[in-house]
Amino acid sequence: MNKVVKINSGGAADSAKPVLKRKRGRKPKNEKTEYQLKPDQTKFFVDLSKDKESLNKVFKLLEASNLKDYGREITFKDLSLFGIDKISSKDIEKIQESSLSKRELLERAWIQFKIKNKQDLSFDDFLLKKVGV
Repeated sequence: MNKVVKINSGGAADSAKPVLKRKRGRKPKNEKTEYQLKPDQTKFFVDLSKDKESLNKVFKLLEASNLKDYGREITFKDLSLFGIDKISSKDIEKIQESSLSKRELLERAWIQFKIKNKQDLSFDDFLLKKVGV
């Protein structure tokens, strides 16, 4: 699972800590990445150029929200901030589930099987047992 690392901004105590630099080049396939939170980040960009369905949905929402006689223009920022307020803990769990790859789903099921049945089964044996071959 990916780890989330919170980075505090500013402060004299933080300047004494060494900063880990990432190696350049190709990454190993099985390397787990760490997501680092940057609280001083102020700009976020959303690239919807490859996701035409979501792009159309955003345009329809913007068009519908701007069909009015008074008030300023509704922007994507307004829509996204309104949506962020509506996200609950169950929604976060669904988002986390959707971020798992098929391999990670299998690995999670394998680990849960090992814990539940108290068997030290290899991943290949687990797959064979589940398929029933």
